[in-house]
Amino acid sequence: MKVSGLTLSVTTLLLASLPFSAQAHEVEGGAHGPSVVSLDWGAADTLDELGLSEHLIGVSHKPAPAYVAHLVEGRADIGGLKEPDVEAIAGLEPDLILVTGRQSGSLEVLKAVAETRDVTLAEGDYFEALSGKVLSLASEYHAEEKAREHLAALESDIATAREGLAEDLEALVVIHNDGRYILRQEPVVTELLQIAQPELPDSVEPVSRGKRTFYPLSPANIAEMAPDELYVIDRSAAIGQTPMDAEVLRAALADAGGETIGVTVLSPGLWYLSGSGLQSVRAQMNEILEGL
Repeated sequence: MKVSGLTLSVTTLLLASLPFSAQAHEVEGGAHGPSVVSLDWGAADTLDELGLSEHLIGVSHKPAPAYVAHLVEGRADIGGLKEPDVEAIAGLEPDLILVTGRQSGSLEVLKAVAETRDVTLAEGDYFEALSGKVLSLASEYHAEEKAREHLAALESDIATAREGLAEDLEALVVIHNDGRYILRQEPVVTELLQIAQPELPDSVEPVSRGKRTFYPLSPANIAEMAPDELYVIDRSAAIGQTPMDAEVLRAALADAGGETIGVTVLSPGLWYLSGSGLQSVRAQMNEILEGL
C-alpha cells in the first residue's frame, strides 16, 4: 500500500511538471473530458472561470487580450485567430477544436484534424445564448452545476448594475479603424445593462459588404446623436496598428457641438478579440460601468 501511494505521488508530480500539450494525453477522451484547442477567447476564459483550464492545450499567442495573458503561459501557440496554424494544432492532437466565424476560411482543414465546434452565440436573447454556450462547454466535463452557479452570479450582478443606472441614460458604442468610426451594436450595453442607444440621424447612410451592413459615423453624426457616453473599441490597436488619439476625437466632437459627450476608450483586446465568455462579459460590463 505504501509503495502504491508513493508511485501515485511521483506520477502526479511528473505530470504536473509537463507542459499542457504533454499533459493532454493523460486526459484525452477519458473521464476528465477532452483536451481542447480554442480559437475563441470567450470559450477559453469560460473554461478558466470554471476551473477547467488544465484541459486547454493551445491558444493564439498573437495577440492575446491582456485579461487572458496568463492562459498563454505554458500552452502551445496555434497561430492567429484569422489564420490559425493548422500544422501546430494537428501536432497537439486535440480532442476538440473550438472556433467562431473568424476561422471560416480554415474550417474544413480544422475538421480534418479533430472534432471542430463553432461556439458562436446563437441569435436571440444574449444571456440565454451565453448560457447555452457556457453549459455546452461545461457538459464536456460534467460541470453543469458549477456553470449554473457562475451564470446565476453573473445574472445577479447584471441586475444589481441595472438598478444603479439612470433611467434616461443613453450610450453609443463605435469601432475605430484607421481614423474612421462605425456603429457597433453591443448586447452587453443594450441587452444586459439595458442602456438605450440614441437614434441614428437620417443623414447616416448604411454601407453593405456581402451580407453585412455597416453604419459609418463622423464626429458630427455622433455629436448630433448626443449620447451621454461614447464608448470606442479601437480595432487598430487590437490588431497591432497605430492606436487612435482620444484627444483628437474629443476635439472633433467639441467642434461639432458635442463637448459634453463623455469618451471612454475600451480595452481593445477584450472587446475586439474576445467576448461572450464568463470572464469577458463580466469584464466588459465593469468597463462600461466605470465609464459612466
